[in-house]
Amino acid sequence: MAAAGGRADAAAQRAGARAHRVRIVGGAWKRTPLPVPDLPGLRPTPDRVRETLFNWLGQDLSRRVCLDLFAGTGALGFEAASRGAASVWLVENDRRAHAGLRATIDRLGARQVRLLPVDAFAALERARREGLRFDLVFVDPPFGTGLLERALPLLPPVLAPGAAVYVESGAPLDEQALGAALGEGFRIARAGRAGQVFYHLALGPTSEESARSW
Repeated sequence: MAAAGGRADAAAQRAGARAHRVRIVGGAWKRTPLPVPDLPGLRPTPDRVRETLFNWLGQDLSRRVCLDLFAGTGALGFEAASRGAASVWLVENDRRAHAGLRATIDRLGARQVRLLPVDAFAALERARREGLRFDLVFVDPPFGTGLLERALPLLPPVLAPGAAVYVESGAPLDEQALGAALGEGFRIARAGRAGQVFYHLALGPTSEESARSW
């Protein structure tokens, strides 16, 4: 929606400028800037929200296998890699966003980060076929597209025992609906709001082996 009036236009420009200044907020690559291409629907997770999320998860993600399903700038996936994640998949099929992600991977020498130039659903099918299991999945698609509702029910085959699923949405998630999509035992452990963004951390049931999780 276009803003009316010069003051509103100036405020929108300032907000856009802030949105295009994204950096990694913690770990080995703290303060590293990330390119933000001007793409429809691209909405990088704000620094403050990422800081909150990784306070919930903890700062040491060593041995974790992570999936950033709608990577965009890769901010969430790079935050995980910066904190020692063993492996991170970044899924992004937009060519401009993909180029920015590749440049950041090369600049950081991030060998543990794997970039897939496919859509989220092809990536999930590939992971399922290969028998991969993720400890942490970030699901942050453009709002109002139906992508979130399509993606969540496809996650269970690729979730490790005790997995965590982080979700951003334009409205609060219903825990019962989330459990129906992800499987019995999933619950919303933490949630918050930043402006028009609602963010949630869902945790699955743990086994003895994964009892240390999160």
